[in-house]
Parts: sequence; structure tokens; C-alpha cells
Amino acid sequence: MGVDVTVDKLKPLPGDAPDNAEALERYERDFQSHGQVWGEILQKNFERLSKGSYSLHWMNGEANGWGSQKPKISSRGLTYNDVNRVKGTGEIEEVSTWKSFAPRGSIRDPYKNMMPVLESYDVMHKYDVWSDNVSPLYEEAKARQWNATRDIPWDELGDIPEDLAKASCQLSTFLSEVEFAAGDFPAKWLYRIPQDFLEVKSFLATQIMDEARHQEVFRKRALMGGGLMHASPGFEWALKSILDAPNHVMGTFLLNLLGEGLVLSIFRSGEMIAKTHTDKEIFRLCMQDEARHVSYGVLQFKYYLDNHPNRPQAEEELHRFADLGEQIILTAFSEATVTEPVAILLGGGLKHIDAGMDGLGKLWTVFIEEYLQRCDRAGFNRRARCTIPAQFPWGGMIAA
Repeated sequence: MGVDVTVDKLKPLPGDAPDNAEALERYERDFQSHGQVWGEILQKNFERLSKGSYSLHWMNGEANGWGSQKPKISSRGLTYNDVNRVKGTGEIEEVSTWKSFAPRGSIRDPYKNMMPVLESYDVMHKYDVWSDNVSPLYEEAKARQWNATRDIPWDELGDIPEDLAKASCQLSTFLSEVEFAAGDFPAKWLYRIPQDFLEVKSFLATQIMDEARHQEVFRKRALMGGGLMHASPGFEWALKSILDAPNHVMGTFLLNLLGEGLVLSIFRSGEMIAKTHTDKEIFRLCMQDEARHVSYGVLQFKYYLDNHPNRPQAEEELHRFADLGEQIILTAFSEATVTEPVAILLGGGLKHIDAGMDGLGKLWTVFIEEYLQRCDRAGFNRRARCTIPAQFPWGGMIAA
């Protein structure tokens, strides 16, 4: 019987399995189209090896200043900023001309015509991705990684009233829904950024990991509290608009400066929203991650505006985009799946939801002011054109 089982496993795949023949043929065609280049490399290598000779050309590093200068280790250890002080490694051109994997600062010019060209590398202007704080943020991200499996006091969650439990699970479901999409955006752009902007690529990789961990922790929180609740159509449209943004800068504005900025404000309100020590720890740890993402978004936006060759045109395009983006985000953050659970948690129960909505109204003014302050810091005066109401559109009585 054991043999029969093994044979059964070796049967052909079902007829409806994906057919990769066309994709494979296209890959073979593309590969052979560059056959002369890599074929010459292979032939040269085999001729040398068959003769028992060595090249040793790679030992000639003097042309690149090999051995003339070494990085000085700072008090934090050996950071990107430390190694970038070595001549030839830290100078970042405003426009990258390299569409290969060759590291910035390496001896690569002699081999340019032999290297493959990665057409996916199309974000070639530094101002499209750079921020002056990206290297310190990368160091912070590495130092402050945490584990949603063991660093959260899950055993201290305890029992809370059903209305508060459902509100907590709904908020966690919403956050689980948005966090992975917040990782999809940097992932979408990561492979389009050339190696010359390696600091940005490194930081975006940490952001992807952060968002994966946030999705994990809120999914676990919902399931530990009773179960996953309802998805949010309004937020689905907001997430799609982020992924569909015309360029990296606009998407970064919508995600990091506006969307994650509002989520950061929610996390900062964790002491009022959280009803257990477990929830407070989750909000505290997620808050430190979101703060990095928002900080990058603000200074990346600022760098773009400060270095764009036609700032007035760039600002007007960004204002047009913000006119739409703010309405999309407003649609998302007015969803019942977000506002009502937060109100119940703020009020302390379903019977106090009106008081909670009044409290949310007060927080709303803080949220929007923080958003406008981030725009101010980036040099993007959005106050006169902001389409998000400064007052929460709640018909209840909100105390002054």
C-alpha cells in the first residue's frame, strides 16, 4: 500500500494547473538575446581556467583608493553614515545612471558594457526617494525590532465586557487589514530603486518587515479577543489608491505622511483606547515603528520639493493629488468599522458611545492639526486647500 501511495503522488498534475510554457519561452528568448555578452564572458573564463592561469585583475584596487582610508566607528557602531565618509562611497549623484547590481563606490566602469541592464530600475532621480534622515532611521529600525510572538504579554489580556471585546477586535481587524497593504507599497517600489540609493532600499526593507509584524500582531489580537470582525470597503479604496499612486512621492505622501500619520495618532491615543495592558503594549510598540515611517515620509516629501527643478509645478501637481487623496482617506477614516469601535473604547462601553464620539471629535482636531503640521514641516502649505474638515462631522454635542 505504501508503494501505491508513492506512485499516486507521482501522477501528473491536474489539467487545470497553470501553463508556464509561454512565460518560459519568453524567458528563453530574452536570455538568448543577450547570449553574445554572457557567452563571451563564459568562453573567456573557461579558456583561462583550462590553461591553469589566473586573472587577478580584481586585486588592483589602487584605482579606487583601496587601503587609503577606512571608516571610523562611531559610538553607535559602524553605521551607513560612518562608511559614507570614505571618499568615493558616500557621494550620491542626483541622477543615477546605473541600472545594474553593481554597488555604489565599487570599481564598475570597466564592466559597464558587459553588465545586464535592469529596466525595472526606473526611479533614477534622487529627489524621488531620498530623505536626509533615511540612514539614522534605518539604524533605529534595526535596533528597535520586536517580536509579536514573544514580546507581547498575551497571557495578560484577560476578560473584558463583550462590547469592549468586540470593539477591540473590530479595531484590530481594521488595523490588520491596512498594515500589510502599507507594506505592499514600499515593496512595489523597492525593486524599481537602483543600487545607488541603497540606504533608501535598506530602510524600505525594514518598513516592509514592520508592516508584516503589525499585521501579525493585530491579527493575533483579534483572534485572542474573540475573532476577526468586519472588513472596511472605505479603507479598501484608500489602500488601492495608495498602491495606484502615479509615482513614489505621491504614494509616500498618501501612505506615510497622511494615512500612517493618522494611524500614528490613533496609536498615540492608546492610553485612552486600550482597555488592557496587552493592548497598551501593542500600541506602544507599533507607535515607535509608525513614527519612523511618518518621519521618512515627511523628509522625503521635503527633499523632493527642495530639489525638484521646477518647484511651483511640483507643488501644484502635489496639491492636485492631495485634493483627491484627502477625500479618499476621509472616506476611510469615517467608516463605521473604525469610528464606532474607537468611540466605544473611548467612552468605556456601548452605552457610552455618544460620549466616545464626542471624545473622538476632540481627538479629530488634534489628528488633522498634526497632519497639517507635517505638511508645514515638509514645506507644503496645505492649510488653505485642505479638504478634510477640521471638525469631526459628528452631529452630537461636542463640548468646546
